[in-house]
Amino acid sequence: MPRRVAALILISCAALPLPALALAQAGVGSGPVPFEQIASALNAVHQFSQVALSPDGRRFAYVETVNDRSAIRLADVARPAFAHTITACLGRRCDESDVAWSPDGRRLAFVTTDAKGQTQVAVEDFTTAAPARVLTQARGPLSTPRWSPDGARLAFLYSPGAPKTPSPLNPRTPDAGVVGGKIYEQRLAVIAARGGPARLLGPNDLNVYEFDWSPDGTRFAATAAHGDGDANWWVAELYAIDEKSGTATTIHHPDLQIASPRWSGDGKRIAFIGGIMSDEAITGGDVFVVPANGGAATDVTPNLKASVVTIAWNGSPNRVLATELAGDRMVIASIDPDRKRQQQLWTGQETIYATGFAGLAPGDAGVSVSRDGKVAATIRQSIAAPPEIAIGTLGALHNVTSANARTRRLTGAARSLTWISEGANVQGWLIFPPDAQPGVKYPVITYVHGGPAFAHYPLFPSGAFAFEATLAARGYIVFEPNPRGSYGQGEAFTRANVKDFGYGDLRDILVGLDAVGQTIPVDPKRVGIFGWSYGGYMTMWAVTQTNRFKAAVSGAGLSDWLSYYGTNDIDTWMIPYFGNNIYDDGAVYARSSPINYIKQVKTPTLMVAGDRDAEVPVTQSYEYWHALRDLGVPTELVIYPGEGHLFYKPADQQDVARRVSGWFDRYLSGQ
Repeated sequence: MPRRVAALILISCAALPLPALALAQAGVGSGPVPFEQIASALNAVHQFSQVALSPDGRRFAYVETVNDRSAIRLADVARPAFAHTITACLGRRCDESDVAWSPDGRRLAFVTTDAKGQTQVAVEDFTTAAPARVLTQARGPLSTPRWSPDGARLAFLYSPGAPKTPSPLNPRTPDAGVVGGKIYEQRLAVIAARGGPARLLGPNDLNVYEFDWSPDGTRFAATAAHGDGDANWWVAELYAIDEKSGTATTIHHPDLQIASPRWSGDGKRIAFIGGIMSDEAITGGDVFVVPANGGAATDVTPNLKASVVTIAWNGSPNRVLATELAGDRMVIASIDPDRKRQQQLWTGQETIYATGFAGLAPGDAGVSVSRDGKVAATIRQSIAAPPEIAIGTLGALHNVTSANARTRRLTGAARSLTWISEGANVQGWLIFPPDAQPGVKYPVITYVHGGPAFAHYPLFPSGAFAFEATLAARGYIVFEPNPRGSYGQGEAFTRANVKDFGYGDLRDILVGLDAVGQTIPVDPKRVGIFGWSYGGYMTMWAVTQTNRFKAAVSGAGLSDWLSYYGTNDIDTWMIPYFGNNIYDDGAVYARSSPINYIKQVKTPTLMVAGDRDAEVPVTQSYEYWHALRDLGVPTELVIYPGEGHLFYKPADQQDVARRVSGWFDRYLSGQ
C-alpha cells in the first residue's frame, strides 16, 4: 500500500459560493435532483469554441454552440450586443465553425456543412451583398481553413474519402477484411480564394496535423507523420512543405511530442510547443524555436514552472505570445526567445482560449490579437463563471457577451488546494454542493482526470462530461487532483510519472486526500474514486493498492498494459512513458498493470466503456470485470454500442451520469 506523506496545505478561494439551485439538497438522501434537469442545465450552457478578431480590431467573429448545434456570429467591437449570423446554409439548419479572417479583413472563411452533412469551405465577402459562397466540393472531413498572406489562396486540412473525422477519440470504424489495409490520411490542401479545384500537398502517406503559412506564402510549417494519422501523432516531426511542388522536408525530429508550429514574422524561425503529451490537441510543454531551414531546436522557456498551452508570434520576430497553465490559474505572457525570459501580461484563476478543444481544454489559439496588437479577444470562464467572450487589451480583458447570464449553476463554492508531496507542489480543486453547510461531513468523490498529460482546468461545468457538476448537484464534494504527470507545474512535473504509472501519481492523490481531510470534515466511510481514460486506469489501479475508497467507477479504464499494447490503435504514445516497447521490456508494463494485483481489490467497482473505443479497447474493462466477478467483489460492466473513447449520443451520456451517481449513492450512502 502506498506510504502516506505529511501534507502542507495552502488554500485559496477560487470563487464565492454560487447561487443555490432550487432543486439541490444538502445530502445524498434528501431528494436527488432529477437527472433530466441536470442534463438540461449542463446542455443549456452556451459554448464558445472560437473567437477571431478582424485584423483592424474593429470586428470579431465567434462560434457559439447550444445543444450541439454550432453557428457563426459577427459583431462590431464597439457594439458587441448587436451580433448577426454568418452562414452558407440559407433555408436549412447546419453546423458551421472554424472561422478565419482574410489579411485585409474583407472576407471571412469558415467551415460549413452541405445538405448531406459533408463539411465544405465557404467564404463570406463583406464587400458584396451576395450570400456566402461555398468553394470546395469535398468528399471527406475537412477543417482549419487558413488564408495565404496575400489573401489569394486558402489552405485547409482534408481527409479524402475518410469514413470518420480524424481523431482516435471518435468511434473507430469496425475492422473487416484485411486489418490495416486501408488508411485515410489527413492531407494539406490549397484552393484559390475565388474557387476551383483543390490541390493536395505532400506525399500520399503523410498525415498533416497542424500547419502555418510562411510569411511570404511559399511554404508551410507543419507537424506531420507517415502512416495512420490516428496512430502516429505521438511520433510527428516538424516539416516544411513547399506550396507549389508539395515537397515535404523534415526540419526537426523531436525527442517527444510537438504541437502548434508558428512561423516568425521575418520568416527566419519557427516556434512550437514541445514536451511529453499524451493526447493530440491537448497541448502543454515548453516553447522551442528552430531555424526555418532546419537545425537545432532551442528551449526558450527552460525550467518554467508552468505548461505552455498556446503560442503565436506577437507581431514581432522577437516576441512570442503564450498562454500558460500555472497551477490553479492561466497566464498570458510575452516571451523573448533570445533572452529566454518572459513578461507576465495577465493572470487569472480561470481558463482562457481563442480556440477550444471539445469543451475539455484550450485548443491551438489562446488570444486573438489585432494586427497592431492594441486589441485582444478571448473566451474566458472559471468554475464559478460560465463562458463569455472578453475583449480589451492583453492586460485588461472585459466581457462583451452575456449569453450565459441566466445559466443554472449546479455547483457551489470551489476552492483551490495546494499540498506538498515528496517535495513537489501539487494542486487540485474542491467543488462543493450548492447548499453545502459548514461542518457537515459530505461524501467525497476523487475525480482523476484523463491524460495523464492533462489537468483539471478551472472550467465552468457544462456538457456531458461535467461529472463534477452531476455529483455536486447530488450532494457530493468533488476532489479534483492534478498529480505528477499533469500540466501546470512545469515540464519536469509532467514527466515525473514516466516508467512509474500508478505509483508516485497515486501517492500524490492520497496525500491530497489527506489535505482535504485537514481542510473540511470527511467521513472515511464515504470516500469514492472516479475517472475516465487515464483516470479510469487510476481508478482500477487505486483500488488494488488501497482500501481507502469505498466505491469506484472507471470510465474507459485500462487494466492490463500487456494486452492493451497489442489491441489499442495508438501504441506510439506509450514508448515515451514506458521507455521501450512491450516486447523488449515487458516488466515495466507489468508492474503498473492493475490486473496483476487484482486479488487485493475489495472495493465495489462499476465500469463503463464504448464498444468502438480506439484509444482504450473495451476488452480492458472486460478483463477487470471478469476478475472481480470471479473474486466475488461487487461489480458491473456496462457497454455502449457505437460509442468511442468519448460518448456522443445524448441517451448514452445521460445513462452514464445516472449510473455513476447511482453507484456512489448505493455504496456511499452511509447506511
